[in-house]
Amino acid sequence: MGRLTGKHALITGGTTGIGLATAQAFIAEGAQVAVTGRNPATLEQAKAILGKNAWVIASDAGRTDDQRQLAATLGERWSQLDVLFINAGDVTHNLLAAWHEEAWDRLMDTNLKGPFFLIQALLPLLNNPSSVILCGSVSARIGLPASSAYAASKAALLSLARTLSAELISRGVRINGLSPGPVETPAMNKFGLSDDEQRAMREEIKKLVPLGRMGTPDELAKAALFLASDDSSYMVGAELLVDGGTGSL
Repeated sequence: MGRLTGKHALITGGTTGIGLATAQAFIAEGAQVAVTGRNPATLEQAKAILGKNAWVIASDAGRTDDQRQLAATLGERWSQLDVLFINAGDVTHNLLAAWHEEAWDRLMDTNLKGPFFLIQALLPLLNNPSSVILCGSVSARIGLPASSAYAASKAALLSLARTLSAELISRGVRINGLSPGPVETPAMNKFGLSDDEQRAMREEIKKLVPLGRMGTPDELAKAALFLASDDSSYMVGAELLVDGGTGSL
């Protein structure tokens, strides 16, 4: 019997990268899984990869109306939700002088406002017990240039893991943060860089990691599986760093 047999799990941003790898890990451990995304191409790709083992739902993590609709859609098919992995995120990085309000609002809507109101909308579905995992980032711990808005949004999300834990623990809802370090995912392709520039960026990123390499989606998926399962039943309001030592050494 798998560690998630009989459980229902929702993964936002689950059509690519860490989210997709986590969906595969959850399915392998017996869970019924729903994943969300907003890119039509990756939605179709996830359907092809996950097949009938997952429910692929189009939803924009930065729109509160979409979060309410997502909760309603899940409630039509599922009577409970045992695992919520809030993984969708806007990874925009810019120097302070380059930021404008529209981009700031979009990042904060996706990384903080949307997750907050998704948890609120899912409250009637969250089982007792259930596990909520908020995807933070090691960027919240280090002073990396051009990461100011992104790091601030992730620091706020990790704060929610602590404060909402105190609020919801009496309902059997455990909330923990999972903070990746640099991970090799398709998000690396969203910076508009040439192939040579991307290679150079990767080499610079590796220098930040004491292990000397970037992580893989599968390594983060294993950590998410631990937090989702009863193996982590004594963890509440904690942050699990899976970062190759970036934020600790």
